[in-house]
Amino acid sequence: MAFQVADVNETVHRGRIGPNAIIRIAESLEASQGRQAVTDLFHLAGLDRYLQAMPTEMVDEQEVVALQGALRVQLGIPAARSVSRDAGLRTGDYLLANRIPRPAQRLLSILPPSLACRTLIKAIRGNSWTFVGTGVFDADPSYPPKLLIANSPMCRGATAAEPLCDFYAGTFERLFRRLVQRESVVTEIACEANGAPRCVFEVRW
Repeated sequence: MAFQVADVNETVHRGRIGPNAIIRIAESLEASQGRQAVTDLFHLAGLDRYLQAMPTEMVDEQEVVALQGALRVQLGIPAARSVSRDAGLRTGDYLLANRIPRPAQRLLSILPPSLACRTLIKAIRGNSWTFVGTGVFDADPSYPPKLLIANSPMCRGATAAEPLCDFYAGTFERLFRRLVQRESVVTEIACEANGAPRCVFEVRW
């Protein structure tokens, strides 16, 4: 079994990312720090036009790279990570509500975790082009499962002493908790911003 998260063409949209990477950052930041913080962030990132209307279609991945970089400049890394992870959780909620068919969700929820994990990872792999842009997604479903992203837009060009791709960690965690095992915890155990060859997200339950 596989399910569709997006219905647009991969080749046409290569280098583009779903608008949740922008919309949910705005939602999370406004919830935690108010509307002015969102205005300041989008101005800093050069994305003022989205203050009038958030994107409804896939966006250039460079906008996501710029937004993540501006978020870290504006808030500092610890607070930026918190906002980004919350935005990822919100993205997971959006996917569950709007993109993953309810019958597929029901089936995954009754499968043994190991089988549900493999099925979910297969679906994520098939739709990875919608959230990694020109990055490359891979995965190892054996326990503890690992999701891997090379050239991650969330940390592209950044250098830090801690992992930065919390948006992905939050999204993966929400999906795994709802569809695989409700006690799933996703941790980024390697990040390109720390000098790793690719970002690695480990799932444990």
